[in-house]
Amino acid sequence: MSLQKDIERYFSNKELNKKDTAKALAAFGEMVNLLNKGEVRSAEKREGNWHANEWVKKGILLGFRLGKIENFSVEQFKFYDKHTLPLKSIKRNDGVRIVPGGSSIRNGCYVGKGVICMPPMYINIGAYVDDNSLIDSHALVGSCAQLGKNIHLSAAAQIGGVLEPINSVPVIIEDDVMIGGNCGIYEGTIVSRRAVIGAGCVITGSTPVYDSVKGKIYKKTKDEPLVIPEGAVVVAGSRPLKSEFGIEKSLSIYTPVIIKYRDEKTDAATALEESLR
Repeated sequence: MSLQKDIERYFSNKELNKKDTAKALAAFGEMVNLLNKGEVRSAEKREGNWHANEWVKKGILLGFRLGKIENFSVEQFKFYDKHTLPLKSIKRNDGVRIVPGGSSIRNGCYVGKGVICMPPMYINIGAYVDDNSLIDSHALVGSCAQLGKNIHLSAAAQIGGVLEPINSVPVIIEDDVMIGGNCGIYEGTIVSRRAVIGAGCVITGSTPVYDSVKGKIYKKTKDEPLVIPEGAVVVAGSRPLKSEFGIEKSLSIYTPVIIKYRDEKTDAATALEESLR
């Protein structure tokens, strides 16, 4: 792809002249247009595994580097940011509901039909939010995060962004996942389809997840991200500290625990209300 080659060339050149800067901005604009359409993504699933598209992340970083601060303010709402990173233009025919009240979607991300955005929420550049997902109040979809179809991202849930390292897979939330309120999913964690993350869970790449059903411990490795299994129901738990001091003081440490796998009862409890749509 010639666009990929252009992005990588301009990204590697830290001292672009005026002519090349204009070409680099044009290449960045073309990439953003493709991101908006969902025709390129910052990460993709190939042969069953998720892979980062490094050139897309380089392109986003190039946009940050080349951008100049511009005044985007509207009346009393003050907004100053890089000219390469304006708000995404959403039209009626896009089929996206953005409820009034302070939500923002940055240009250069894909938001599918039937997505509902409750105020205030934020979707950052490079993100992908597929059809019929709900982004609830005070929720964040970080840069390059990939969300599938029919996801319920509850109030105050945070999906972390991963721009650097460039080769790192961002946070992936697959289809039909329910993420409860005040959750945080970070550091390239992959949540497989139909999983349920209970309210208050914080999952990072360095967080071991204990599967009380299968008797396993899931961890991130040097070569593989942390993966929450398909259909897992994860809640906030704890485990005892085994040091002498921990035993003496009866201390415990937070850990996510898989307590069951999704069944009909769980499906009924996590179903999105059709009346909201």
